[in-house]
Amino acid sequence: MNTAKCISPIDGSVYAERPYASLDEARAKIAAARKAQAAWAARPLEERVALVSAGVKRIGEETERMTTELAWQMGRPVRYGGEWGGFKERADHMAKIAKDALAPTIVETSEAVERRILRVPHGVAFVIAPWNYPYLTANNTIGPALIAGNAVILKHAAQTLLVGEHLVEAFTKAGVPEDVFVNLVLDHQTTETLIGERAFDFVNFTGSVAGGAAIEKAAAGTFTPLGLELGGKDPGYVREDADVETAVAILIDGAMFNSGQCCCGIERIYVHESLYDAFVEKAVEMVKGYKLGNPLDQETTIGPMAHKRFAETVRGQVSEAIAAGAKAHLEPFEGDDGGAYVSPQVLTNVDHSMRVMMEETFGPVVGIMKVKDDEEAIGLMNDSPYGLTASIVTRDAEAAGRIGERLRTGTVFMNRADYVDPALCWTGCKDTGRGGAMSAIGYQNLTRPQSFHLKKA
Repeated sequence: MNTAKCISPIDGSVYAERPYASLDEARAKIAAARKAQAAWAARPLEERVALVSAGVKRIGEETERMTTELAWQMGRPVRYGGEWGGFKERADHMAKIAKDALAPTIVETSEAVERRILRVPHGVAFVIAPWNYPYLTANNTIGPALIAGNAVILKHAAQTLLVGEHLVEAFTKAGVPEDVFVNLVLDHQTTETLIGERAFDFVNFTGSVAGGAAIEKAAAGTFTPLGLELGGKDPGYVREDADVETAVAILIDGAMFNSGQCCCGIERIYVHESLYDAFVEKAVEMVKGYKLGNPLDQETTIGPMAHKRFAETVRGQVSEAIAAGAKAHLEPFEGDDGGAYVSPQVLTNVDHSMRVMMEETFGPVVGIMKVKDDEEAIGLMNDSPYGLTASIVTRDAEAAGRIGERLRTGTVFMNRADYVDPALCWTGCKDTGRGGAMSAIGYQNLTRPQSFHLKKA
């Protein structure tokens, strides 16, 4: 039987295995979801919010399960406690703003005419979720989609098979109808076939650029709306007025947390020449303090990468850069096994001719370059095929705003990095994709406008 397998990065064992649904099985589940969606959308908004919030609460009652299973599935150290904090923050905010975000726009109410615009659910939303933050990224769409009145079909990454099951189990036990929120294990061909035959009314995908291109190709001619969050090569910029220790704490943590496997992790840093030497010295010192090891060990601060093939990409980029003249500042860590357990690295003498500065690494590696001023930094930050976030470390908010307006990114941070604010739209440009989650704009993308012009005379 053809199955999806989660190979645990801890020891290379098969941690979970599930059979792929056949095309006919998937079609039947989707048909049931479509049938159930109308009744779900007809429920009062307050009731949908309450049921989704109850599902979120159930996840919060099982954080030990979340934490331990994440360590086994994708390698995040248990010391960080899973994803409950961010999961709750985002879910709570989207529940709080739902009434206003989904409220009709009243243009006119008079004796002669009523004119209004409603926000209507798409119907069946398809969520293709990634493994790196498997609860957070999935629920960026799942919770708001359900609240907006959609049915949801979830396809989770093979690396995090158990997350999809856990989410559906929690939400259905909380009272969300089982046909309204469904987890399916699908292979690529079945997924593309379903999208191509317009099985879904909205598709949200978080993953690679190649994966996003495959989704767009499958959806071509169907006019199915897409939300795509793809690759990133997010820059950090340390201005002349920055505090070096603060800059290191923000940007190096942003580069190394989760073994660098963060959608908006810092992958390249540009430092004003007056602070460059001090920044590099403190950055190297900070990374030397990390402990690479088994994520089930409370002392571990960097676990294995989710799969050894991801670690091979990291090692390949680093070795290419060194061969081209880059300087590696760290010796291999104890625990680096040449497989999924990969040593963090800080590189200098790098430039934009190197893959490590231009292509997504998605690992615990960062390249650092010296710049003379804002203009040079802006040019380098924009010299990328990606555009998710950029982080500026400075004491001058006005300057950060001016610089940010010239950056081709979805989000601009000042004095922080690697964070999704649920009150702001989470979006990107260029090869990072299109669409937007979170905030009221997230609800707009999960619904369609329907206009009413009711002439009474």
